[in-house]
Amino acid sequence: MRRVYHGSVELVEQPLVHIGRDNLDFGKGFYVTDVLKQAKTWAQIKSSYYLDATGIISYYLFDFDKAVAEFRFKKFERYDREWLHFIVDCRNGKTVWKAFDIIEGGVANDRVIDTVENYMAGMIDEERALGLLAMHQPNNQICILNQEVVDKYLIFEKSTKMKG
Repeated sequence: MRRVYHGSVELVEQPLVHIGRDNLDFGKGFYVTDVLKQAKTWAQIKSSYYLDATGIISYYLFDFDKAVAEFRFKKFERYDREWLHFIVDCRNGKTVWKAFDIIEGGVANDRVIDTVENYMAGMIDEERALGLLAMHQPNNQICILNQEVVDKYLIFEKSTKMKG
């Protein structure tokens, strides 16, 4: 079992994969991470959007090995050409993520998002983008795209409110 976290402004005891926003890094799904600090960052970002909102971290046990053995799984090991093209396709509305049930890999976060956006805008070429991305170690995220994965293998443990 792998402990994973979801940062939000809502308690999420029973995640629904179809509720997520379109055009995110790995498509429309339920995002978790095994990096608690990353979940706290997500919760802080989301709480900044809403007046008087408090960040909430939901904790889960994920039977990851069984899930990836049973379902279609994709893992991006690093910020590389394949990752960059996948992120750009997803952010441009392409549904390349539909080929998978679970996707794991680096977050297009504040450390690398300028590079991704500059590449998307044509301000830098692919080789320059890859050179800039290579300087960063990815923070991990897992996107669950199939509700059956959540129902079978993701177990809610608890939640905590972040301190103001």
